Formats: sequence, C-alpha cells, structure tokens
Amino acid sequence: MDDRIVSSLSREDDQSVETSLRPRTLREYVGQTEVKESLSIYIQAALARHEPLDHILLYGPPGLGKTTLAAIVAAEMGQNIRITSGPAIEKPGDLAAMLSNLSEGDVLFIDEIHRLSRAVEEVLYPAMEDFAIDIMIGKGPTARSLRVPVPRFTLIGATTRFGMLSAPLRDRFGIVYRLELYTPEELSAIVTRSAGLLKVKQAEPEGMLEIARRSRGTPRIANRMLRRARDYADVMNDGVLSARMADEALLMNGVDGLGLDKTDRAMLASMMDKFGGGPVGLDTLAATTGEDPGTIESVYEPYLMQIGFIMRTPRGRICTPAAWSYMKREAPKAVAADDGTEQTRMEL
Repeated sequence: MDDRIVSSLSREDDQSVETSLRPRTLREYVGQTEVKESLSIYIQAALARHEPLDHILLYGPPGLGKTTLAAIVAAEMGQNIRITSGPAIEKPGDLAAMLSNLSEGDVLFIDEIHRLSRAVEEVLYPAMEDFAIDIMIGKGPTARSLRVPVPRFTLIGATTRFGMLSAPLRDRFGIVYRLELYTPEELSAIVTRSAGLLKVKQAEPEGMLEIARRSRGTPRIANRMLRRARDYADVMNDGVLSARMADEALLMNGVDGLGLDKTDRAMLASMMDKFGGGPVGLDTLAATTGEDPGTIESVYEPYLMQIGFIMRTPRGRICTPAAWSYMKREAPKAVAADDGTEQTRMEL
C-alpha cells in the first residue's frame, strides 16, 4: 500500500469515506462529460428495450471513478451490482459460481480485469457472448462438455493497464471508455460537494480550488486532501477552510503548489545530482531511490510526465528544463541526445 497523500491508489483509510462520498446518479457525477452523455443514451435505449446493457470496459489511471461509474450504471438500470476483482477470481469454478448466482439484468463489476487468469477468461468468453458457461464433466476419454445457461447480465470491467488485456477479451466489450484526468474546476466542484457531505463548517471556494489544483487531476486524491485540510482548519481556524488553510495543511503534508511531494522531489533530485538529469534507466533509478521499478513506472512517473518534468527516451528518463527550473538547479549546457549526438539544452 502506498501511504503518500498524493497516491492515486486506494488505501484502507479511504474505503469507508469514499463509499459515503460517491455520487449515486449520472446527474450527480461530475466530469467525464462525453462518457456520461453517451452512457445516458445507451442506458435509456436498453431500458426501453427491456434488455441488459451491453458489456462495458472502463480504463484509465486509478482514482478516477471507475467503480463509482459502475455502481451508477447499475442504479440507473435499476439492477443490483456484484463487485469483485481479477485477483480474487482464482479458479474457473469461482467465476462460474458467481455468474450462476446473478439475477436477470444484474451488473457484474470486475476491477483489475487484466489480472484474470487465462483459464478464468476462457469461462468468461461464452458467458459474455452467449450467456452460458461450459462445464467439463468427467476426465479423460469419457469427459464431455455441458453448456449451462446463466442469467443475462452486464459485465463492467475496469483496468489501469489497457494494453495488458488480451485481444479476445477486449473485443467482447461493446462499449469502451477511457476516463480522463479531471480539470481543477471539475475537482473543485467535487470537493465542494464532498465538503458538504463531510460537514465542513465553512468551505470557501478559494480553499476548494486550492485543493483541486494540487490533486493531480484525481478525485480520490482531492477527497483525501480535503479530509486532511478539514482537520487542520478545525484546529487552526475554527473550521473555516480558506485558501490559506488549505495551503498550510497541504504544505504540512509535504505537498507543494504543483501537487508534488517529497518523494517526487527526491526522485528529481536523484536524477539531477547523480546522473546530470539523465538519461537514466528505470532499474538504475529504482536502485538509487530505493523504490520498486514498477512503482516508479506506474505511480511516480505518470504525473511527472504529465506536467512536463521528465521524458522517456530510448536511452532512459531525462529531466526537462522545466524540472531544472522547478528544482532551482542550473541545467547542464549540453546533454546527450537520443541518437548519441550532443544537443544544447535550453538555458534557464
């Protein structure tokens, strides 16, 4: 578990609070406008035909609301939702039992669907296409396959690793959406709503926007920061959550105006001080920072790349001029280009 306040991964202390803050309808759901508009049409069409909704695949960075959106789809369809995850379905029999216990029209949500085993996927294919599962009876030459029907259902899969899904599984989803990072304005609306549900005594718009700006485009992070800022404001400002209170609270937690924390800054400093800003390989960077390579690649790098502080090249990671300026260091006058030639770096 990543205990950083700016981590988009779910933590144990998020679970109960996230559930209470989740919107229940598409109307309450903030952001992802294009997704909401098309989903609304598909839901209305399915309801008019009295049919289950087509299978849906949601992908994108963690913390953007994939589980929330799945619950909203089930609620809008007037059906129950069964929530599980890829790693939790260990054997084909586990999936078969789950599918058999669904009711007509129910929604089955599988988080981290890219982590399903191949054997489990094989059971899922006929269930998605024909609403039936194939069960092998007996062993050896006398074994035979028995096809058992299951209730017509809607599968909603969620993944942060779209490229790791097998092509046969991807092709069986009729509706595929990529969830995008949120704008500060959208996040401000989200934390304003959350502040009301959390009974913040006085949530000033400037304070909400200050939290939104540092939330890396992710509602999960925004709500986590809101809880920390609320605690700080309760003690230091009689519950009034102003921009100054939000700033002080987040700085106390090591989060600066760009949403970077001490781990981000340490990684940038390591690249600059030990490798001249790069290029530096992932394994080398992991060894010098003491972090797992997978964690650096999936948790730390995406936001640093998004704000233009590092670049991936064939030779490794490179700090950009913006990163040197942010870290208040003087960039080298020349760095090795990707093709091995010398390239003058912009003077800061």
